[in-house]
Amino acid sequence: MKLFFRFILDNISVLICYLISVVVYMVVFSLYYIETEAVVYATIVILFAIAVIFSVRFIRYVLRYKRISRLCDRIGCMIETLPEHPDSIEGKYIETVELMRDMISDAEANYKSSRTEMLDYFTTWVHQIKIPISVMRMELAGQDTNEARELSSELFRIEQYVEMVLCYFRLGDGGKDLVVRETELDPVIRANVRKYAPVFIRKRIRLVYDGTDEKAVTDSKWMDFIIGQLLSNALKYTKQGSVTILVTTGSITVSDTGIGIAPEDLPRIFERGYTGQNGRIENRSTGIGLYLVKKAADRIGAELSVRSTAGQGTSVTVTIPTEKIKE
Repeated sequence: MKLFFRFILDNISVLICYLISVVVYMVVFSLYYIETEAVVYATIVILFAIAVIFSVRFIRYVLRYKRISRLCDRIGCMIETLPEHPDSIEGKYIETVELMRDMISDAEANYKSSRTEMLDYFTTWVHQIKIPISVMRMELAGQDTNEARELSSELFRIEQYVEMVLCYFRLGDGGKDLVVRETELDPVIRANVRKYAPVFIRKRIRLVYDGTDEKAVTDSKWMDFIIGQLLSNALKYTKQGSVTILVTTGSITVSDTGIGIAPEDLPRIFERGYTGQNGRIENRSTGIGLYLVKKAADRIGAELSVRSTAGQGTSVTVTIPTEKIKE
């Protein structure tokens, strides 16, 4: 019914012209004293002809509308053809749309090409920058001084930021490197525990983790990245106390006894660049870590939930899919 009324509105000017013509015809014939029956009969015939014409126009209108609607539903795909129309103005609109489609396709191809080149560059850069980092770490390994420990800590932070650069670009690469399979969670968690062990020791923060036999259907690389970032955040904002890793069927929770998150900041902690009150306390905060965690979680079909009390600590739970997601 809505489509019918839309059709009437689109053709209201033509309909009014037809009706005016019928009225003029009836008035003129009546002025010449033509028999009423003849006038009425001719009027009925004309109105019937108008109804037939508009019925045909309405059917064509509905068919065109449905075809365009299907194209709108497939707007993300490549549109092979657009409906033709005899009207020269509407035909020009269709020609313009096709031209814009070609321009968008070219722009998309150029974007993908430039992004691939950029990703290749940063991948090479990450591997190259790791060489001097490794050399500096070897130099510092033989020194047991406060300065050496501090430099090792800063070097560790540099390594984290280098990895974040690569992850940032890979997360926008359309999931080409996504490999979802049944994964043992304990090796992934323990790898990150070993990675952050020097930070736990230096800050004298206790780790609570009893190991797990749980498995999950996920991508081990991106799960490793998520757990690493959550541990990094927990250590960053915890001055004393402990960090706890709890694994249950279908979830991993990382809890700390740190400074917590203000209630007004909770809804925005996964926004890119948002640091909140903690970011103003910790001047080194970038607001990128949790944003990347959220992007990585979306990539593997996981969900994130956060509970926090200012001054008491924060708990972040990663809910992992129980069934294999579509790549």
